[in-house]
Amino acid sequence: QVLFSLPIDQKISLSDSTLQRGYTRFEEETLDPINQQCRGDTKEGYYIGNEVDVKNMDTAKLRGPNVWPSTEKCNMTDEECNQFRKIMEEYRLEATKVCMNLLPYFAMAVESDDRQLFDDFFKDPSTFVRLLHYSSEPSSPEEGIFACGAHSDYGMITLLLTDGNPGLQVRLNNENWIDIPPRKGAFVVNIGDMFERWTNGKFRSTVHRVLTPRVGNERYSVPFFFEPDFDALVKCLDVCCSEDNPPKFPPVTAGQHLLNMYGKTHADFCHSAEDKSTN
Repeated sequence: QVLFSLPIDQKISLSDSTLQRGYTRFEEETLDPINQQCRGDTKEGYYIGNEVDVKNMDTAKLRGPNVWPSTEKCNMTDEECNQFRKIMEEYRLEATKVCMNLLPYFAMAVESDDRQLFDDFFKDPSTFVRLLHYSSEPSSPEEGIFACGAHSDYGMITLLLTDGNPGLQVRLNNENWIDIPPRKGAFVVNIGDMFERWTNGKFRSTVHRVLTPRVGNERYSVPFFFEPDFDALVKCLDVCCSEDNPPKFPPVTAGQHLLNMYGKTHADFCHSAEDKSTN
C-alpha cells in the first residue's frame, strides 16, 4: 500500500517496460481485448522476477535486474525500501519451493509412473511475483469495464494471495461464472496454459476475471506465476494423446508463449527479439 500510494511520476520511474519489471500503470493491461474495447483493467501492478545481474542480462529472454524502490526515485525511506526488497525476494524463493514440490503431483495427475516427469522443464524456472492494486471503481461488463478482464494464466501454476475483498470469479465449462470468496490463510491455485498444452486439454487452464462490486473497496492481491524454463519446449505428452486424440496445440517454448501474451495484453511492453545481453 505504501508503494501504490506514491505519486504517479515516482511510480512510473520504477518501471522497466523492456524486461516487464516494476510498475505498470492503471489500464496499461487489457486482458480481454474482445470485451474491453475502450479501457484496460482498472488496476495497477508491480512485477518482480528472477534477479539477474547486469553482466548476465538477456532482454530477449526477459532476464535482468528487478526495479527496486530507492530513496533516489521515491518518497519511501531506506528502511521501507530495504524491507520491501527483502520480503519480496524471500517470498519469491519460498513460493518457488512450494511449486517445485507440487510438480510430482502434476505427474501423478497424468498417471505417469515417472514422478520427475516435469523436472527437466524446471531447471531454471521463470518466476514472477506481481503486486496488484485494484481501484474501487465499480466494474460494468456491459460497458466493457473490468477490474481484470477474463483470461487464463500463461505458465504452469499460479499461487494467488488475496485480501478480504470479493471480486474474483472463475468461468465454468458451461460458460457461467462463479465467485471465489477470499479465504484467510489459503492460496487460490490456478492451472496455467502450459499444463493444458502438456495434457492436451485434459486439464484446463483456469479462465478467471475480477469484478469490483457496485459498493466496493480498493482491493489488493499478490499472484505468483510459476513458469517453465524460458526455452522449454512444451508439447503434448505421449500419455495424453493418441491416434484418436491427436495433439490440439502446436509445440511452443514457454518463453515464446509468454512473450506472445505480453505483447497482446500490455500496452507499454517494448520487447525486441534481438538478444541485448551484455555478454
